[in-house]
Amino acid sequence: MPAKRKRSTKRRKSAAKKPIPTNKRLYATVKAATKRKFKVYPSAYANAYLVKEYKKRGGKYRMGVKK
Repeated sequence: MPAKRKRSTKRRKSAAKKPIPTNKRLYATVKAATKRKFKVYPSAYANAYLVKEYKKRGGKYRMGVKK
C-alpha cells in the first residue's frame, strides 16, 4: 500500500502587493547614494536608510504589483 501524501497548507499568492516607489528618478538617485555610503548594499541598515532618505526627500510609495 503506497504512503499517503500530505497536502500543503500554504497557498501561493499569484500577485503579491508590494510597496512601489512613485518617483522612480528620485528613488534611483537615493539608491545610488546609498550604494556609495554602505559597503554592503543589500543589508537591513542600507535598505532602512534608503527608505528613510527617499521619504525625507519627498518620495512616496504605492501598493501594487510591479509591471
